[in-house]
Amino acid sequence: MSLSPVRRRVAVVGTGAIVSGGHLPALRTHADRTELVAAVDVDQGRLDAFRATAGEQVAGFTSMSAMLDAVRPDLVLIGTPPSLHREQTVAALKAGAWVLCEKPLCLSLAEYDDIAAAEETSGAYASVVFQHRYGSGAAHARELIRGGELGAPLVAHCQTTWHRDAAYYSVPWRGRWATEGGGPTMGHGIHQYDLLLHLLGEWEEIRAMAARLVHDTESEDVSTALVRFRGGALATVVNSVLSPDEVSRIRVDCADATVELTHLYGHGNDDWSYTPARHVPAERAAAWRTPPRDVPSSHTAQLGTLLDACDAGTRPPGSGAEARSTLEFAAALYKAAFTGRPVRAGEIGPGDPFYTAMHGGHSDWAPEEHA
Repeated sequence: MSLSPVRRRVAVVGTGAIVSGGHLPALRTHADRTELVAAVDVDQGRLDAFRATAGEQVAGFTSMSAMLDAVRPDLVLIGTPPSLHREQTVAALKAGAWVLCEKPLCLSLAEYDDIAAAEETSGAYASVVFQHRYGSGAAHARELIRGGELGAPLVAHCQTTWHRDAAYYSVPWRGRWATEGGGPTMGHGIHQYDLLLHLLGEWEEIRAMAARLVHDTESEDVSTALVRFRGGALATVVNSVLSPDEVSRIRVDCADATVELTHLYGHGNDDWSYTPARHVPAERAAAWRTPPRDVPSSHTAQLGTLLDACDAGTRPPGSGAEARSTLEFAAALYKAAFTGRPVRAGEIGPGDPFYTAMHGGHSDWAPEEHA
């Protein structure tokens, strides 16, 4: 007789668009493994509207601490503005709940290390939402690249060229160091370069530039970087909210093939392509085709992977050293841009101004100061 899957009691914190449009559908897809028991929002009207959609059986709270005391959930999904993530993640961990939090998981490496300490004390884990890792196309590409099937990775391009207007930045917490942590480097391109790191592994050195060319924000509206990976590959990374023709793209040129992903906010198998080098036999290249089962990148795919880890009692992907490496990449990009010198992996630690804030003390930064 087969055992029924364990159903995890889930609470959501924040009931805005990303929770309603991303997390709620994921929970419904995994309804055999999850039960949404509570929702938290400081806006009573928004909370009531969410409960009307999610189900009146979902208990409503305007305080996270009250929810944790009353409900004691197994898993907390966090979709609030970034400045709240560290405090809310630590509170959930201390209550014994696992966490899946929207990006960025927190605003600095110092905040991340607070979360890691709470993990160690509680025995629970915190993952960050990087859903692009979890589509079947990404899993297949990573297996081919990391397994050496395409030859050594040599050159890569990572592009997040999106467009955000002035109305987007009228939301009070956007574009401010203290509440968003940075510009498109932290809030937009982070999805794409997280996937690049997932495909290519550990990075070694970053050189970068950043600018505020259009928007009246504290942080940048475009950044660029040159990256050296530990395996030797060189990459370019562009993060922009100034681009009328929006696209998200990753291209990796390996010794035996080019693999390319082109999409916008999510990908399926058809968004990946493989171009073999001239010397590669056709039968070998045929084996690189994406798998027949098409799992789009999504909150649903990542939640399923996290629930598998819950069932196994193991650290979930997208947490621990993996999550820290992506945040460290962001900090290093900013440090390289603001100091004008290369930054190596591992150099930003306690005592470094970029350890406690992505602006590294340059909160009043203006492009002309670094011309």
